[in-house]
Amino acid sequence: MSAATKPALRVGVVGCGVMGTDHARLLARQVSGAELTRVTDLDPGRAAALAEELGALTSPDGPALIAEEDVDAVVVASADATHAALVLAAAAAGKPVLCEKPLAPSLEEAAGVVRTLDADGTGHLVTLGFMRRVDPAHVELREALHRGAVGEPLLVHGTSRGVTAGSGATSEGLVTGSFVHEADSVPWLLGSPVTAVCWQAPGRSTGTDTASGDLQDPQLLLLRTADGVLTTVEVLLNARYGYDVRCEVVGRTGALALSEASQTTSLTTRSADLARTSTFAADWRPRFAEAYRRELQAWVDGVRGLEAPALATARDGLVAAAVCDAAVRSMRAAVDGAGLWTSVEVSW
Repeated sequence: MSAATKPALRVGVVGCGVMGTDHARLLARQVSGAELTRVTDLDPGRAAALAEELGALTSPDGPALIAEEDVDAVVVASADATHAALVLAAAAAGKPVLCEKPLAPSLEEAAGVVRTLDADGTGHLVTLGFMRRVDPAHVELREALHRGAVGEPLLVHGTSRGVTAGSGATSEGLVTGSFVHEADSVPWLLGSPVTAVCWQAPGRSTGTDTASGDLQDPQLLLLRTADGVLTTVEVLLNARYGYDVRCEVVGRTGALALSEASQTTSLTTRSADLARTSTFAADWRPRFAEAYRRELQAWVDGVRGLEAPALATARDGLVAAAVCDAAVRSMRAAVDGAGLWTSVEVSW
């Protein structure tokens, strides 16, 4: 059966915040082979407004949406703490699910999800939303690295900056909610697993002058991968000037980096007074708009039995959770004055 004759995949979206709303709009307007049928949110009014905009229906909550007869597959874009239960509910119902990162806030909970999926034989139904795997700039960087463009990799430098931290942000939440992207993308980029993590932070924090709670910001994470490469990752939630993601790989014969054009969202100006200015986005949406569209399209195509790029699995989500867990343990050890390097331990 060709793509044109295959029935559309009827998708329900759990969570109508910024991320869920974007996913719902993409499914309704830009992803071929998909039909947005249902949305739900803790705020019924927000869900109703989005449903009216996109011609969908609402469900009272996540479990109810998963059980709807007009929902073939589910996107989970609700609060991190709800991910594990919703993923398991969708898998138990035999419905493919694309879950935004993380799989679960803790390694223990993520391991429990994978154990259950393995026991039930439903792991193939679960996809994790690590969209950098289909981001054109990251894909190009990875392909150049693997064809030997700069020789053997030695160092990776990553930067992840946002404008302001969300309400209630915490030091550990910065790791599990933001650094988790690098916890997946670094081993994916190098083709080698992370074996140890070291957490560091400067003596001053932007978190002290915000309403963000107990937040050490910025943080510096050092990663060692099995291939011997050392990676530095700076995570800064309160950068103020804009959303800014960078990555550079230093090899034996040169260096590869995401192009500047992939960081900015409008014209870069070079003026006669030897100055240069660039405009940055206020959040991740302009920078990764194409990545999210490609991710959803690949997921829909894969569920419909069409050829599609490989996306992250539940087991990838578990491995990323293990890297984050090592980072948090290193953070706690640093506070206690103990050793900083912490091994990554994956078990289920």
